[in-house]
Amino acid sequence: MRSVRFLLDIRDEPLQVQECLQFVADPGAGGVDLFLGVVRDDDGGRSVTALEYSAHPTAVDQLRQIAEEVAAGVPVVAVAAIHRVGTLAIGDPAVIVAVSAVHRGEAFDACRLLIDRLKHEVPIWKHQMFTDGTAEWVAAC
Repeated sequence: MRSVRFLLDIRDEPLQVQECLQFVADPGAGGVDLFLGVVRDDDGGRSVTALEYSAHPTAVDQLRQIAEEVAAGVPVVAVAAIHRVGTLAIGDPAVIVAVSAVHRGEAFDACRLLIDRLKHEVPIWKHQMFTDGTAEWVAAC
């Protein structure tokens, strides 16, 4: 049975890509895939000024369950997934997912599956503020 390393967290401080890349680095991994989700300035034709993310207290536990399920289905070496909470500005990283695997295809597959499941299943909510003074809540799951 292979041992997979995990770095999984929800944080209220700026996210660091290098931390995730260093965590998944492994001499046996021939592929590393990285997804970086950043705050954009537009949503559906409306100008966004900032976002505020909040998470349910069980969010890290649910993130861990999903990451372990992904790792059980796709042979990976290491997985890092960190989501930011709090107020973020345009261009700030909101989520980082990094995966290493022996082969690139497995790294791509696991990274894509993990970010898709994170966005649909982990209880994290986004509060968008628009330039017209309006705001809306968007459920991530």
